[in-house]
Amino acid sequence: MKSRYPLQEKRWLLGLPVVGLIVLGFFLSTAGRSSGTAYLCPSTLGIRTRKEFNYDPAPIQTRAILHYATSRVVPQQSVAEIKISLDVIKSLGRPCNFLIFGLGHDSLMWASFNPGGTTVFLEEDPKWVHSILKDAPGLRAHTVRYRTQLRDADTLLTSYRSEATCSPATAYLRGNQACKLALENLPNEVYETEWDMIMVDAPKGYFAEAPGRMSAVFSAAVMARNRKEAGVTHVFLHDVDRKVEKVYAEEFLCMKNLVNGAGRLWHFQIPPSNDTLSSSFC
Repeated sequence: MKSRYPLQEKRWLLGLPVVGLIVLGFFLSTAGRSSGTAYLCPSTLGIRTRKEFNYDPAPIQTRAILHYATSRVVPQQSVAEIKISLDVIKSLGRPCNFLIFGLGHDSLMWASFNPGGTTVFLEEDPKWVHSILKDAPGLRAHTVRYRTQLRDADTLLTSYRSEATCSPATAYLRGNQACKLALENLPNEVYETEWDMIMVDAPKGYFAEAPGRMSAVFSAAVMARNRKEAGVTHVFLHDVDRKVEKVYAEEFLCMKNLVNGAGRLWHFQIPPSNDTLSSSFC
């Protein structure tokens, strides 16, 4: 997600594939706008047209094209990895609810892929939030406090089973202080929104004192399993070449739900779960 110490000598040509993806998203949404296609709004019942969304793709997408065309800093994910998420957005055929753990140089791109939808970013570093929003003030971002450290990943993986509020049958997030893996202090809109897509590309997880992505993976799984609306939740996990990300994905997101992948990114489709007797997330 973030490249906080980019190599300044990167040539601007490296950003052209990203610009191409932005242009593709702009073209598809504009074409859909002129076709009068109807969309199912994820948070309401019934069919609504794009005009009812007051949908205007130009501002966010034009800003994104200008940003990436004139910047030497490019998103950390590869084009192949980015395309997996973009293809899902296109397949949904409507503005969607997209929750992203991490705020970075690719955030304006993600928001531009989902014009008319709700794209929210969760970031652990207040200074980094200020830095990114200075260049992209229209993004919706919240600072999150994590209670974990990467050094405790193995202990948390074994101890969560003995805590009832971490159980897959009864797990919840808001106010759940007993379960150390639960993100209990997120903004209300995160808990009250049915997320169609969740991207886990943060927090930091490459040194012992870092928060690690244990809570983000666990919380994404709980949100997906507690979904009330019909349909799956698309969960994307980046940096699966790292041990913790891979092990926690296998424990909470489940390999049976893995439907796609490229490079260091895995794509899961997680259905809602009503199993009140389940003893395992998988």
